[in-house]
Amino acid sequence: MLGRMTTKDPRAAALAALAALIADETRATCLLALLDGRAWTAGELARHAQVAASTLSEHLGRLVAGGLLAEERQGRHRYVRLADARVAGLVEDLAAQVPAAALRRPPRTLRESGAGSAMARGRTCYDHLAGRVGIALTDALTLRGLLRQDTGFALTDAGVAWFREVGVPLEVSGRRPLARACLDWTERRPHLAGAAGAALCRHALDAGWCVRIGSERAVKVTPSGERELSELLGVPPEAWR
Repeated sequence: MLGRMTTKDPRAAALAALAALIADETRATCLLALLDGRAWTAGELARHAQVAASTLSEHLGRLVAGGLLAEERQGRHRYVRLADARVAGLVEDLAAQVPAAALRRPPRTLRESGAGSAMARGRTCYDHLAGRVGIALTDALTLRGLLRQDTGFALTDAGVAWFREVGVPLEVSGRRPLARACLDWTERRPHLAGAAGAALCRHALDAGWCVRIGSERAVKVTPSGERELSELLGVPPEAWR
């Protein structure tokens, strides 16, 4: 008797192709760099990845064709950025799966050590806050009943009202959820992403609660931000340091 025939899942080939796109160190380096949410020139990415411009151009072509990057040209310059928040979430989630032991390489220079520490304290993850800053905000929102984590991330009615009262507009469009858990690759815990995470990050930077530092994605909470967030969410100043 012949065994039951099964139909091959049509997503299998596409999933394998997507994984192959990311499974290259140069392309992975570019994707991680673009988590800062900016558009980079091909030259900037080539220098960052330490490869020849011609080599980098080939890699970027594959990432654009695969839908992971969006491309635009201005004059002689070719700019690329992550296609959307969905791609950013995919890259960050995959990065969080890297075993901690693989990240324990000793820093080669004092500058590298300082940059790594700053990124762990606070950084942007595409368009929301991550690192200890992101975790502290997420914990404070949860503790005050503004965010639920028991069945996935969701703003409560009180949370939606809090965003409105603080003056943080919540803009939900397309398939992007209002709140989403994003696994933090340094803290190994989820921080707030989605439209609410993006709105909070944007407001924190616009209001001067946080400022960008250095040339990486690192951010730090300012003295005025410490005061405001302590008043609004009850977070002690030492949580940001």
